[in-house]
Amino acid sequence: MERKEICVKTEAKELMHRYRDAEKFIGYCKECSRYNACWACPPFDFNADEYLAPYGIAYIIGTKIILDKETIDKHQGFDECKEISYKIMKEARKSIDGNLLELEKQYPKSKAFFAGSCQICRERECMRVAGKPCISPERVRPSLESLGFDVSLISAELLNIEMKWSQNGILPEYFTLVSGFFSVDEVPSIISYF
Repeated sequence: MERKEICVKTEAKELMHRYRDAEKFIGYCKECSRYNACWACPPFDFNADEYLAPYGIAYIIGTKIILDKETIDKHQGFDECKEISYKIMKEARKSIDGNLLELEKQYPKSKAFFAGSCQICRERECMRVAGKPCISPERVRPSLESLGFDVSLISAELLNIEMKWSQNGILPEYFTLVSGFFSVDEVPSIISYF
């Protein structure tokens, strides 16, 4: 497998204007089993517009994970694809999420947005289901899609990467993870962090 990172800088307001449709995408969230069952998913205990408002700069980080033919051929069938897809993305997310959290420490007027669902409690049920606080609030972050962004369109138009998924029990040639880093301050050479 090969991994490539691409980073695009844009104005946060422009990104929100062009690629955010909260009503539509939160509607999709409502159809997911993690809605109201995961601390990184809606509904949130904060106003998303106010949460995003302070940031002037948005960095979109695309991670393209290119699968080799051997991996694609070896892992076929719905269950097998689902299992290996999760494993591949979980491994990539460890470093990506860690790098984003490290950037937040270096740039205190910033906020990271992870690619996809929360990975902290994936092996067990999120504490939200039991009405308890998050076990790791310092590490949990929402995704762009959980705040109403169209990550497929962002990926296609800003990163020039068409998102692909497993189909009919066959892995795609690559996976794409779309993370975000919103900041008040400029972050020089952000791609070097990944």
